[in-house]
Amino acid sequence: MTYCVGLLLDAGMVLLSDTRTNAGLDNIAIYRKSFVFERPGERVIAIMTAGSLSVTQTTIARLEEAMTDIEPDPTTSILHASTMLQVAQIIGRALSEISADVAERMDRAAQNVTASMIVAGQRKGGGMRMFLIYPEGNFIEATADTPFLQIGEHKYGKPILDRVVRPETSLADATKAVLLSMDSTLRSNLSVGMPLDLTVIPRDELAVGLARRIEPDDGNFQEMSRAWSQALRDAFAGIQV
Repeated sequence: MTYCVGLLLDAGMVLLSDTRTNAGLDNIAIYRKSFVFERPGERVIAIMTAGSLSVTQTTIARLEEAMTDIEPDPTTSILHASTMLQVAQIIGRALSEISADVAERMDRAAQNVTASMIVAGQRKGGGMRMFLIYPEGNFIEATADTPFLQIGEHKYGKPILDRVVRPETSLADATKAVLLSMDSTLRSNLSVGMPLDLTVIPRDELAVGLARRIEPDDGNFQEMSRAWSQALRDAFAGIQV
């Protein structure tokens, strides 16, 4: 399983994903689930994936192939689509087609495969947009009322996002929020694991502002986790019934 979270804020976008993939209790591996495609100054697009690895890897490979065509087609290349809505439609179409193809093959073995994606980005002349794309290819969009999207094992990390994330939240506070959201998930679900991939995209810069791999021995993350646990214990002890 996995956990990916994306925040759409006035100041920019913050995205975080884990890297654990489970194919059984004794078959755990690390695979990147966060991908960034950019033409600095013109557009930046980030994709995070959850679900069947065969579906997500094939979808990303198809998108990359379309981007490198000698004569790029704006109906299939996310680096040439004219709007972020069209980017979401291209990715949704690819995900739907590949999901259906893999599902048909796997049905013969009585297995089910699904995958979903978070797509976030901005192109020159347009606003920042963030979408959650379902296996069928349809999608929903982050809004001012709900400025974050999650895929995978989202329930453990949602409470802090509900309480603290607002459109006006700063990128620094948003980064802290997604890291603590992930920390809560890591503590409650063994199918989510480090290392983590963090991506920050400031508004209107049309390029990644920060791309960071957080390893299990990262001192800053460990200290943040300890401080959060202590703060929760202190708050719990201070509440009177």
